Amino acid sequence: MCGIVAGCSYRNIVPILTEGLRRLEYRGYDSCGVAVVDENRLKRARTVSRVQDLIEQTEKNGIKGLSGIAHTRWATHGAPEICNTHPHFSHDQIAVVHNGIIENYEPLREELKAKGYVFVSETDTEVIVHLVHSYYEGDLLEAVKKTVLRLKGAYGIAVSCKDELDRVIGAKMSAPLVVALGDKENFIASDPLALAGVTDCYIYLEDGDVADIRPTSAQIWNRLGDEFVEIQRPVSVVQGFTSGIALGPYTHYMQKEIFEQPQALSDTLEGVQFVTSAIFGHEAKEIFQQIKRVLIIACGTSYYAGLVAKYWLEALAKVPCDVEIASEYRYRESVPDKDTLVLTISQSGETADTLAALEHAKSLGMDKTMTICNVATSAMVKQTRLHYITRAGVEIGVASTKAFTTQLASLFLMTLAIAKEKGRLSAEAEEKLMADMRHLPQAMHVVLEKENEIKEWASFFASKNNALFLGRGVHYPIALEGALKLKEISYLHAEGYPAGELKHGPLALVDAEMPVVTVAPNDELLEKLKSNMQEVRARKGELFVFCDQGTNIESAPGIHVIKMPENYGHLSPILHVLPLQLLAYHTAVAKGTDVDKPRNLAKSVTTE
Repeated sequence: MCGIVAGCSYRNIVPILTEGLRRLEYRGYDSCGVAVVDENRLKRARTVSRVQDLIEQTEKNGIKGLSGIAHTRWATHGAPEICNTHPHFSHDQIAVVHNGIIENYEPLREELKAKGYVFVSETDTEVIVHLVHSYYEGDLLEAVKKTVLRLKGAYGIAVSCKDELDRVIGAKMSAPLVVALGDKENFIASDPLALAGVTDCYIYLEDGDVADIRPTSAQIWNRLGDEFVEIQRPVSVVQGFTSGIALGPYTHYMQKEIFEQPQALSDTLEGVQFVTSAIFGHEAKEIFQQIKRVLIIACGTSYYAGLVAKYWLEALAKVPCDVEIASEYRYRESVPDKDTLVLTISQSGETADTLAALEHAKSLGMDKTMTICNVATSAMVKQTRLHYITRAGVEIGVASTKAFTTQLASLFLMTLAIAKEKGRLSAEAEEKLMADMRHLPQAMHVVLEKENEIKEWASFFASKNNALFLGRGVHYPIALEGALKLKEISYLHAEGYPAGELKHGPLALVDAEMPVVTVAPNDELLEKLKSNMQEVRARKGELFVFCDQGTNIESAPGIHVIKMPENYGHLSPILHVLPLQLLAYHTAVAKGTDVDKPRNLAKSVTTE
């Protein structure tokens, strides 16, 4: 969560910093701020509104400078108030922005108070800026090095000093940070997206790195024990961000990203002509043959993708699968098994809970690790032996859409690869399933053409306070995902349930005011699902059904039906989630909520 942009340049850096914040605003939008060094003074603008308000402040107050730091915040320590908004100052000499959480900030705070430092915020970040000031003796780099030796927890920081006009120091531990190399200007950011169009050359910092940035140089030091050694990190060229952040003809990024899913799926499957373990890494063949179980670890939407994969793995590969919420797994006693594939799923590859759970599993001796991720340079990719990179492209809407469907496609490929390595996938089955996968993008287009019909339903949902989502079998996790989407962006309370559980509690909630969304594929559980639907109608619940062709479910009083394409078998969940995304989106639009930036949420959860 949160976003950092900082740098040193030959030109006024403020427009670059604020435009970078605008691009990272989806990562945190409780407040934002910028500080620059100008005429040996620190100048600052902060707001608890959005980045546009910050831009207007900087223009009105004439804030400009050749070096500076900026931040957009998702609140952890302290409410979204000006006093808690970054950048934080110490004695108007040192300025700091920070992503992450400092776990030992309380004893550090007391230590600094005893030395006479006055704290004006509730944040853990303020201990960093005062620590840097306490160590500063004319060399900002040395002060930051001494500071990070004292910090426990996760941090990505950028630091500037009024006495060092052309210098910014960055440091990283368990939070993403990159150095961006330009022409007579260099930068630090939490995501390359912030600097799209400014440069395409990046150095991805590793844990323990401290970066010394000047307009014409960038030096990196890495911590070894209590010492720092200067090192060289490779430069990566990252292109293609600009088109991803253009809204085009769409009203919101979420809408744009929903309609990008056919292309994202095609891109994710590009070059995969047949099932082979080689696409997951050179060790995949051996690992897939050895494993006896799969343990999937993830959070949120990625967790629901894992639940779908459990059905696939056990049905097609005949491999037992457990799916764990990352924040729960690492804090309970579990039974390790060295023959288990530990699979993490993450859009960003920087999800703090999932990374910590991965490390926990490895510490238990489970070293057969893999990740499915949308960012090839992420920490999760670097810390696992196998990986598959989805090609969803930049996803700016906080509520994940195309990241989810590309994760599902990748998980299905993995399932087939494991099944093949274990001799459980016939050539005929492989050919049919791969043909179905290649046809999915076209089928997705057909579903997305239902948008206007779904939009008509949204006005009904916008007037309600609650909703139930029902699914059976592999579509139960899709019901969970549909409910999550509605919660995230419309703030309408929604719950997903296995339809068979209706009589075991949720039916008590059903009345004429309760819309019940039903995912109704034409599969072996259809007749049982129809019985569940009758239970809803008997209690005057209003049914909204997404059903496949051939189900013989028709619209009637109290039953609203939208027809999907023919049943897609095992791949049906990838199609059935699309109308649920559109329903959530149009309900939120009807309610007037901030679709792309829902309250209290942020895109990349890099803190516990």
